Amino acid sequence: ISSFDAAAYASPKTLDNLVFDLKFYTTVVVQLNQQDLQNPNLMLFLSTLNQQKNLIVVCFGATQLPAGFDVLKTVLMWSPVNSAVAANYAAQMIFGGVAATQKLQTNISAKYQKGDGSVTTQTRLAYAVPEEAGINADNLNNSIDAIVAEAIRAKATPGAVVLVARNGKVIFNKGYGTHTYNDTLKDKITDIFDLASVTKVSATTMDVMKLYDEGKLNLDSTAGSYLALARNTNKNDIKVREFLTHQSGMVPDIQTWEILKAVNRSTDSSAAFPTKVADHFYLKKDYFKDVIWPDMLKSPLRTRGKYVYSDLSMYFMKEIVETISATPLNVFVQQNFYAPLGMQTAGFLPLNRFPPNQIVPTENDIGFRHQLLIGYVHDQGAGLLGGVSGHAGLFASANDLAILYQMILNRGTYGGMQYLKPETVDLFTAKQSDVSRRGLGFDRWDPNRSTRYPSVMASDQTYGHTGYTGTCFWVDPKYNLVYIFLSNRVNPKVTDKLSDLGIRRRVQDAIYESIQKGL
Repeated sequence: ISSFDAAAYASPKTLDNLVFDLKFYTTVVVQLNQQDLQNPNLMLFLSTLNQQKNLIVVCFGATQLPAGFDVLKTVLMWSPVNSAVAANYAAQMIFGGVAATQKLQTNISAKYQKGDGSVTTQTRLAYAVPEEAGINADNLNNSIDAIVAEAIRAKATPGAVVLVARNGKVIFNKGYGTHTYNDTLKDKITDIFDLASVTKVSATTMDVMKLYDEGKLNLDSTAGSYLALARNTNKNDIKVREFLTHQSGMVPDIQTWEILKAVNRSTDSSAAFPTKVADHFYLKKDYFKDVIWPDMLKSPLRTRGKYVYSDLSMYFMKEIVETISATPLNVFVQQNFYAPLGMQTAGFLPLNRFPPNQIVPTENDIGFRHQLLIGYVHDQGAGLLGGVSGHAGLFASANDLAILYQMILNRGTYGGMQYLKPETVDLFTAKQSDVSRRGLGFDRWDPNRSTRYPSVMASDQTYGHTGYTGTCFWVDPKYNLVYIFLSNRVNPKVTDKLSDLGIRRRVQDAIYESIQKGL
């Protein structure tokens, strides 16, 4: 989306330049007021544009349309009020965040008569004040502000972004603190964070749900049925369902990065060392296939059916997804979810698309990569895969995560499109066994209330996930609620203060308390 200031194209000649500048755009939104409508050159420009583009004209503060306007075949939005608030709501209405509920109250031309118009429904997130969701803004703001300020004072994290969406409306989205403790760069709501294990759900599980939806993946099929190299190993008969619920018997992880030999890395890229792990750190070609993957295939199994949270399970799910789809995991999720949903920042390898100052740093990694990590995945194992793994590697802004999980809260629909079947969403987000609280890929509300996880006030319908870097998302269908917390608590080094202080949980508690207090 790009914006153009019409003041720079005031004359007929420069309006021709504007037509040229718009040549690569298929849809154009033109904002007009009453004075603009009296400009014959502008009306001629609209006529030309109407023949070439999908045209949406938004009129603010006007009382009548000129006769020439009636011949245009365009979408018209009409607001008798010319204000910033009206412009905000008009923009949201175009994108489906706000429903159009009114028709013309008076005649504005021979073509457009009183009673004309169409009503629409909300299909995307809206951006509103807390009062529109039945919450007092002061209660919500003050409580969250105080908790996050405490976290920053205690050096639990240098900064954070918190987002709350209720009833399909983003009612709170705020940045706190700075990128690092020694930085003047403030956290902004557009900043991009390393999501750590939130990747497991936001990328890998999304891909799995899509393949399941399409009948290409069976939850009770085994690793060996999809992965040839698993067939003669102890992983052969582990079911997809067991990987996703962390009941496969696999160990939590194997520290592959700790045994990396100097001969397998280089400070320069080449055909022999193509995999970029960080600045001036390149890995030997096929290192994953030749070294890491065999080690994972040979790793021991413990008790099948017992819940043991394992990163290894999502390495296997990545391989299964890529085998079935014949597409890299990151490309598959981008094509099927992030791009069509309009998630502008979400994806792996963010430095390929965004400047470093938009990406929040994680650890000053003095033990492995010997640098401050900005845009490179914090997880060492994912780093050895070049930044794309099934358990870590995804980066995104809070708003993008809110879009993704509003779609899940909507049971698979968003923006008028069906991404997943409702029954698929219901299955994956539901508790799967008596062994643990987990869903398929998703973490869930803990019935052991002594843990207060994820919040003492969350309903038993709640599902989500946390991430090692200090992130989480939680969705509570009972309250029509999406909660996102993003931070870089591992900067400059790993600390447990964020968890010790219960910051993510307490912010979530504060949201529920504000809901209960109402207006």
